Amino acid sequence: MLKKLFLIILALGSLDFSFGQNNVISGGDNGTTLNILYRNEASGKIYADTRGFGLLFRRGKHVTAKTRSYFEIDAQNLKHPKEVKVTGNAQDRKRFVYGKINNVLLLRGAVGLQNVLFSKADNKAVEVRYSYSLGPTLAFLKPYYVQKTNNFRNELNQKTVKFNEDTFTQDSVIGRGSFTDGLSELKVYPGINAKFNLSFEYAPYTNLIRAIETGVSLDYFPKGLQIMARNPSENIIITFHVGFVFGRKWF
Repeated sequence: MLKKLFLIILALGSLDFSFGQNNVISGGDNGTTLNILYRNEASGKIYADTRGFGLLFRRGKHVTAKTRSYFEIDAQNLKHPKEVKVTGNAQDRKRFVYGKINNVLLLRGAVGLQNVLFSKADNKAVEVRYSYSLGPTLAFLKPYYVQKTNNFRNELNQKTVKFNEDTFTQDSVIGRGSFTDGLSELKVYPGINAKFNLSFEYAPYTNLIRAIETGVSLDYFPKGLQIMARNPSENIIITFHVGFVFGRKWF
């Protein structure tokens, strides 16, 4: 699922980047003029956070010389802090997480504002920005399936079932189920998200976007998300992230 969302985000980004590049060329600017205002920009971000990793697409426009408005969409897998992968005894040796109830994917949308804190003194300098956003979140929960056997190391009696904390022992699990297991039981939990970011832009040309971005995200779900057995469901999820931003600007 995350791979398909990545391809969609990448396709959207490629369209905007190509469009932006054509506009830059037609405008006669080669990206070396420092104090020039590009009205449009599109960027992507690959990031890791304290609960997983994700991909993001962002489309922005200037409101003033130092303020941009933007919308973004990102997808992130969500792990539990207590997850520990163990190598199973099944023939395919798939690693599994004992005690996991659900795989979780977060799909976020948001609108926000980005402001310049410190502008570039020259093309080799770093521009510092901060941004904040708010929007909806959808959490996709897919039951976690494992390969189980009633006889330790005996694969003749193995079957693929949902993890059940009441009937399983660690010795009875010999591997992880396939990705398709549980897709028909997918559940969607709506929520809301808020983010605050600090961005450090270092691109050598003014029509490019190259930045390191870090920040904090907060997701709230009226109905809590259960990831691990014998752990409470989570309504509020706070994560810290860092990522690489790349993109283009045009008039």
